[in-house]
Amino acid sequence: MEKPHVLGILGGLGPMAGAYFYELLITHTKADSDQEHIDTVLSGRASTPDRTAFICGRSDQNPLDQMLADAKRLVAYGADILAMPCNTAHYFYDSLSRSLPVPLINIVEVTVKRAREQGCTKVGIMATEGTVTTGTYQKYCDAVGLSWEVPSREGQDRLNKIIYDEIKPGKEPDMESFNQVARELTERGCQRIILGCTELSLLRRQRDLGPLYIDSLETLAFEAIKACGKEIRY
Repeated sequence: MEKPHVLGILGGLGPMAGAYFYELLITHTKADSDQEHIDTVLSGRASTPDRTAFICGRSDQNPLDQMLADAKRLVAYGADILAMPCNTAHYFYDSLSRSLPVPLINIVEVTVKRAREQGCTKVGIMATEGTVTTGTYQKYCDAVGLSWEVPSREGQDRLNKIIYDEIKPGKEPDMESFNQVARELTERGCQRIILGCTELSLLRRQRDLGPLYIDSLETLAFEAIKACGKEIRY
């Protein structure tokens, strides 16, 4: 009998997104018993320095060392596949993956691939300022010939407020402000909008946002399920 895969989740980036990712894994794995689910190890290092603050030069606390140390602990515990449910942290993806002996699924790459497979030719990118500023999604879109748009300065400020001042502290998000950013992107020809921040995935969890949106966290869960040799329950 083939030994089952162990999935390591590098969580805590933020905490609720990591917990929701685990929930998505359980919900979407085709299983009729506990034993048919994926063996999982979850790290929830909430004290990891803020990714956007470092990327944008507002902090000198580099989160890479902590993320790498926790990833190696997951491997030592038995994880042979890793997933990191934080888009902004994928700024460090190359450094992390080079230093690890097991594959780390790239949430950005698989989300862009999903958009392309759905026939999109132009997507809007909703993400943290750190993700947008570094072009993390843009470069993967360019690599597969997918056109993209990011919010205006005002639109990005709206998203920053929704992510950091409303969703992360557990407050009620301003949906009119969110929808205004979405309208801005669709008016510029975007056929779909990527929720490229796992906090925005939590927004989708709470509300029916409709088929306009491609959820990066859900996409990562689907990819992790397949990588672990399981079937997806849609």
